[in-house]
Amino acid sequence: MPDRMLELLTFCFAAAIAAPWVYRSIPTYAGAILSVAPLAVFFWLLSQLAGVGHGHAVVESRVWVEQLGLEAAFRLDGLSLLFALIISGIGALIVVYTQGYFKGHPQQGRFLMYMIAFMASMLGVVLADHLLLVFVFWELTSFTSYLLIGFNHESPAARAAALQAMLVTVLGGLFLLAGMILLADAAGTWRLSEIVQRGHEIALHKNYLPILLLVCIGAFTKSAQFPFHFWLPNAMQAPTPASAYLHSSTMVKAGVYLLARLHPALGHTEEWTLILITIGTITFLVGAIMALGQHVLKRLLAYTTVSALGAMVMLLGVGTQYTIKAMAAFVLAHALYKATLFMVAGGITHETDGETSIDKLGGLRKAMPWSFGCAMLAGFSMGGFPPFLGFVAKETWLHALGDSPLLILATVIGGAAYVLVGLSVGWTPFAGNMPAGLHAHEVPLSMRIGPIVLGVGCLLLAFLSGWVGHHLVAPAAAAIYAEPLEVHLHLWAGFNKYLVISLATLAIGIGCYRGRAVFVRWANTLRPLTRFGPDAVYELKLNAVLTFAAWQTRVLQTGLLRDYIRFTVLTTIALVGAAFVRAGGFQRWENLSPISPRLALIAILMIAAAFATAHSKSRLRSILSMGVVGYSMAMLFTFFGAPDLAMTQLVIETLTVILLALAFHHLPAFRHGSAKRTRAIDLAIAVGVGVAVTMLVLAALHVQTHTPVSDYYLDHAYKDAHGRNVVNVILVDFRALDTLGEITVLTIAALGAFALLKLKPNKKEAAE
Repeated sequence: MPDRMLELLTFCFAAAIAAPWVYRSIPTYAGAILSVAPLAVFFWLLSQLAGVGHGHAVVESRVWVEQLGLEAAFRLDGLSLLFALIISGIGALIVVYTQGYFKGHPQQGRFLMYMIAFMASMLGVVLADHLLLVFVFWELTSFTSYLLIGFNHESPAARAAALQAMLVTVLGGLFLLAGMILLADAAGTWRLSEIVQRGHEIALHKNYLPILLLVCIGAFTKSAQFPFHFWLPNAMQAPTPASAYLHSSTMVKAGVYLLARLHPALGHTEEWTLILITIGTITFLVGAIMALGQHVLKRLLAYTTVSALGAMVMLLGVGTQYTIKAMAAFVLAHALYKATLFMVAGGITHETDGETSIDKLGGLRKAMPWSFGCAMLAGFSMGGFPPFLGFVAKETWLHALGDSPLLILATVIGGAAYVLVGLSVGWTPFAGNMPAGLHAHEVPLSMRIGPIVLGVGCLLLAFLSGWVGHHLVAPAAAAIYAEPLEVHLHLWAGFNKYLVISLATLAIGIGCYRGRAVFVRWANTLRPLTRFGPDAVYELKLNAVLTFAAWQTRVLQTGLLRDYIRFTVLTTIALVGAAFVRAGGFQRWENLSPISPRLALIAILMIAAAFATAHSKSRLRSILSMGVVGYSMAMLFTFFGAPDLAMTQLVIETLTVILLALAFHHLPAFRHGSAKRTRAIDLAIAVGVGVAVTMLVLAALHVQTHTPVSDYYLDHAYKDAHGRNVVNVILVDFRALDTLGEITVLTIAALGAFALLKLKPNKKEAAE
């Protein structure tokens, strides 16, 4: 079977690379042309619906690094299918939307490159079946999202938001990497499909709790869970196409996806339930409550996105088959209505000369009828009004929480906030009369296609809820729960207490919408408290890191080569000494054999020559004394039966002495010697280096291997390289690239020195 998933991912990355060229060549239709890549993925995924729906996962694998057991493994099951359909389907619409949004923008090609690369990275996250491959794509999403958020790089706010998102998610990624390594060690495999089958073994493993905490931190930072939620609203500095894609339907759901994927491996424990329900519920309520006091279009949507992500984590934490079904249904509903509302919000801002506050908007229904219709469809779905997909998902959600009154109460509070935000974005900008001085017109066709398709989807899929439940939600829920599940979604499930709760939520939400001004005033009154929130803590820590970095730079970056050598050498000495002590190296000195008289004589000669080198008043005597050290080393090689090394040492030492003598002969005399304190420090460091190297050599004497590496070179030097001088063969054959690198460095250094020597100062500089 061909590696279709790998081919499609490669195609998407190739499209990203080609995006700037496509825009330069065909600027008018660049978005439409480039949308072919995500559409190809989307239609291939649709062709796999039947097979995956019956439990037949699509598995592909290609050896990556055989010696390390690495492979490019991909797997398409119900969960990855649901997320990949959202990523590719909405991605195609966003690419087309970008064409109209950035019409005439000179950097549209660059933005399309970032966007498609991000989309391909997200597809890699949900399709990869190897933990390390998941992590590679995971970090690629952080990098590409940094580029997208900071696209308006001339704006300090955009740069700060991009840096904040990058630091938070990448720091979480480091925790996640540690968790993945421990998880692979506990499970005995890197394959996700095998890990999820060993949940019982992992739960009993001694590292289960560290694994759970590390993975949760990585997922929580990515999916903006409390207390890491602050980066997502700030990331609204990104252009609207990026916000509509990254922060509603893709990147922010990566953490949710990972938790869902690892639910069979890490779930069904008290720790899992406690952490996810607690963090998820807090995030759900915090995001919903903070959304009530917002008036900027994208921030209204951003805080409800935070809330929705918390709800998904909360449902995963409960962990019953019913809450998992509800979570899968909500993932789809949320992606449709939130992407639509973001695109409508971007269209409003785009066509009203940058107006973003709903308090300054109104009466746009006549000027922007298509946008108005799409906004109403998505806004009603977000609020959970019948007959929309959001209502179906909310009903499923309430049924799933039937035995949890506190969680139902939280759902009512959050649901009321969703009604307020849905009406604030979907109704307020279009209702009433247009304020004086406000001018608007309908967005171009390319910016209408996405909202129309997704907005109609919010309505149409509600009437096709049975098909959605069977083909999309059920396979995803079964993959999360690790058991076959049947899902029956209904637009109308009869008159029951959950319908009453749902209608009560709508009534409360409408009441909150009518009294929105009260929440805005409360938000303004409480705004000073943000100085003590997570965002302020982030700023405090970032400033502390920058202050420490500035101090460290002042201490270490003195501009003196001598200090740089000192720091490097002292660090090496400390590391070698610590490792030596930890390994119990001093205990091995008892078995050292005695030194022969001739070796002792050579050692004394070398020590005397080294002392003379350091204390001689004449440069020539210092150079000759240093040469004595090198020639003595050649004698040692001769005594130990290595004449080839001895000859090499003699030649190199002779050349070194001659070159140094010539170089120093042309240099001016030193006017001032080093201070006594400086010489004392240098002496101590030099002695430390000598001791450290001696300890390493002594430790190496006791290292025993089953087959010495020297045997390999002795056996293969003549057979493979046709050389009898083993040392030369190692240098020019076995380590040819290493030697070439050394030669290159020396050549560049020589050319640089030659250029400096050839420089002649002008008369004015010489006089100064």
